[in-house]
Amino acid sequence: MNASVVYKSMLEAFGLNCEIFIFTLLFALPLGLIICFGSTSSFKPLRAAVRTFVWIIRGTPLMLQIIIIFYGPGLFWGGRLLPRIPAAILAFVINYACYFSEIYRGGIESIPVGQYEAGQVLGMTRSQIFFKVILKQVIKRITAPMGNEFMTLIKDTALANIIANLEIIMQAKQYAAKGLTWPLFATAIFFLAFCGILTLLFGWLEKKLNYYRG
Repeated sequence: MNASVVYKSMLEAFGLNCEIFIFTLLFALPLGLIICFGSTSSFKPLRAAVRTFVWIIRGTPLMLQIIIIFYGPGLFWGGRLLPRIPAAILAFVINYACYFSEIYRGGIESIPVGQYEAGQVLGMTRSQIFFKVILKQVIKRITAPMGNEFMTLIKDTALANIIANLEIIMQAKQYAAKGLTWPLFATAIFFLAFCGILTLLFGWLEKKLNYYRG
C-alpha cells in the first residue's frame, strides 16, 4: 500500500486525537478551577463532597470512566447511549478537570498568606486580590505541572478507541490486522511531534513568566 495514502489516513485519524485534546482543555481548565474552589471551600459538607469526587476520579482508570459514561445510560437507566465522540470528550473533561483542580489548589496554597493580607490592607476585595495578585503568581507556579498534564492528555486520547472511536492508534491497528505493521510504530511520530510543539510552547511560556519569581 502507498505510504503517502497510509500517512494521510493516519493524519486524518490523528485529527480526532487533536479534537479530543482541544475540547478537553476548553472545558476542563475552567471546570478544574471551579472544582478547586469547591475543594477549598469553608463550607465543610461541600468541601468533603468535592474532595471525595476528586478522589474517586483520580483513583480509577480513565479507560473505565470512558466505558461507564458511554455504556452507563443504557445499562443503569435504560436510556440511549451517548454518541461515541461526545462520550469520550465528557470522560476526558471530568477526569482532567479533577487533576487540574489539584494543580490549581497546590498553586493557590503555595502563595504566602502575606500576599492576601497586603491586598486587604490596600483595600482590595477578595476577588480583586485573587484575580489581580494571586492568580498571576499561581499561573507561573503551575506552568510546569500543567505542561506535563497537557502532554499526558494528548497521549491519553488514544484511550478513546476503547469505545470504537477511530483515532490514530485504532487506524494503525486496522492496518496491522491486514498485515501492514509499520503504521502502528509510525504513530509515535505524530505523538512525538505534538509533544515537541508543547515542549517548545511551555518553554517559551516559562521564559515569559520569569518576572514572577515570588
